[in-house]
Amino acid sequence: QVQLVESGGGSVQAGGSLRLSCAASGYTSSSYCMAWFRQAPGKEREWVGSTYTGGGTTDYLDSVKGRFTISRDNAKNTLYLEMNTLKPEDTAMYYCAAGFSRDSGGFCYRHRYGYNVWGQGTQVTVSS
Repeated sequence: QVQLVESGGGSVQAGGSLRLSCAASGYTSSSYCMAWFRQAPGKEREWVGSTYTGGGTTDYLDSVKGRFTISRDNAKNTLYLEMNTLKPEDTAMYYCAAGFSRDSGGFCYRHRYGYNVWGQGTQVTVSS
């Protein structure tokens, strides 16, 4: 059974930083897409960024470029989201997700329907 477990959320003031972790277990495939999404109350789940474990670029939502960084620790099978210079509009439940297919260009999907497995989410609250 494939599982993803997020941790690291919390409350910070604007300008602060947080690091989210997503521990993966139960995978048999060596290469797949992993992504971070977020969902604020009353809004659609929004793609934040994604990376392919087999190598290649890591892509980000324009509004987080330069502030958020996705990284992986293969030995620990863990995905991270380093978030700096946080803004109140970053407040949301953050989810990690894994998907085993890519689009026709070979890139990881930027919408939720490209992902098969989801974590339970971790709340990030940024106050002004």
